[in-house]
Amino acid sequence: MSTLKAEYRTPSGQVIQVRQGDLTQEETDAIVNAANSELAHGGGVAGAIVRRGGQSIQEESNRWVREHGSVPTGQVAVTGAGSLPARYVIHAVGPVWRDGKHDEDALLRSAVWNSLLKAHELQLTSIALPAISSGIFGFPKDRCAAILVRTALDFCTQYPDSPLREIRFTNIDSLTVDLLVNALQEQQEGTG
Repeated sequence: MSTLKAEYRTPSGQVIQVRQGDLTQEETDAIVNAANSELAHGGGVAGAIVRRGGQSIQEESNRWVREHGSVPTGQVAVTGAGSLPARYVIHAVGPVWRDGKHDEDALLRSAVWNSLLKAHELQLTSIALPAISSGIFGFPKDRCAAILVRTALDFCTQYPDSPLREIRFTNIDSLTVDLLVNALQEQQEGTG
């Protein structure tokens, strides 16, 4: 069970939350996996999702790559969620941080945006995302937090009538959670 750390309700009534806890235990329609382009779920969030949800997630991912090819950076693929409480896993491929001069910000925004858009297209009402690319991909955590929150707010502005009503940013580590809370507060102050 995750703990609510911050919440913002948009003018359209959509809710953006920052939560601390285990992403794999979130009872949302979908969770987002910080994936690599081959959907090989060995370590980090991806490994935890397969360990908790079962090998069927990896098997579906392998089938997806065989049928469609590698997932480009910034894009997503969808599988079932195995034995997780969620219905779907949206596998988002975020950028590997190089130096900030190789479109990393835009690619991260695209990965988040496409995750939210896929949930919208699937008529889902809730989604939980990790801090994509901020682990082994090395994206600076503060920069990542700001992009995640801004992208979620932009999505809610562009799709105020979306069935997607709840967007959670769920992370286990305190530093990432604190940075997401700060980013959400800064965005609220900027729009308020």
